[in-house]
Amino acid sequence: EVQIVESGGGSVQAGGSLGLSCTVTGFEGGDFEMGWYRQAPENECELVSTISSDGDKYYADSVKGRFTISKGNSKNMVHLQLNSLKSEDPAVFFCAADFSIPSTWGYHVSCSDRAFDYWGQGTLVTVSS
Repeated sequence: EVQIVESGGGSVQAGGSLGLSCTVTGFEGGDFEMGWYRQAPENECELVSTISSDGDKYYADSVKGRFTISKGNSKNMVHLQLNSLKSEDPAVFFCAADFSIPSTWGYHVSCSDRAFDYWGQGTLVTVSS
């Protein structure tokens, strides 16, 4: 069975750091394009960062210089390092995996989106002041 598994998240003070990880397991095919969304108000998810199978990266302006996306050691694994977390960063973060190129991904999608090949269950990040 193919699954997308997220880990990481948690609670941290403002200015602190957290790491998120996401893996697609049980898939014997090629490499997915992968990325992260986070839930905004009204159940809308905004695109935070993506990494293509070729290693090209995208960051939303709000996280540039603070978040870093990278591929893991295993196929179809991605990490998102969240540094210098701010009071506006708390959200549920969702991992997405798809064969479409990240430049075609929507900047805002429904958090229950089924347009992606795989969509994670969400992991919570909270920031205390």
